[in-house]
Amino acid sequence: MKPVYLLTGKPGTGKTSLIKQAVAELEGRAGGFYTEEIRSKGTRLGFKLVTMDGHEAILAHTDFSKRFRVGKYGVDVESLERVGVSALRRSAEQCALVVIDEIGKMEMFSPGFREAVLELIDSGKRVLGTIMLQANPWADDIKRQPQVNLVTVTRDSYQQVRADVRDWLRATN
Repeated sequence: MKPVYLLTGKPGTGKTSLIKQAVAELEGRAGGFYTEEIRSKGTRLGFKLVTMDGHEAILAHTDFSKRFRVGKYGVDVESLERVGVSALRRSAEQCALVVIDEIGKMEMFSPGFREAVLELIDSGKRVLGTIMLQANPWADDIKRQPQVNLVTVTRDSYQQVRADVRDWLRATN
């Protein structure tokens, strides 16, 4: 069984929800991070990183006037490296499973993030994550790695993918 299980798909198909559910059911220690939307009055204002051990940082926000941008969001690369990359590196040493949600445009601005992802994929460590659907040379290279099981999540496939992720976690526990 491949040690890296990456979910891809259009926004809103439940990729992050699948990750959260899988980790909640997991017997054993998981590390890493997931992302959550920052919303106010129904409007998305940005994204925050939440580590499995409870640390948070704002990854991107409409109010940020940062050098790196994705659409209307300024991306705080320093926060990603301080909180997210640190969580990945700690988890590689201490945890049975590393969660990376997400390998996307915003995160790829960080050289430290890209390096940590490559190290994890090459380590043989179990990794459960999400990766951008859109074509991107770096992300596409990750998707083609022989140790990666890439699964596309749709609204129709959500329950089947959830069962498959659960089976993968049990088989590799």
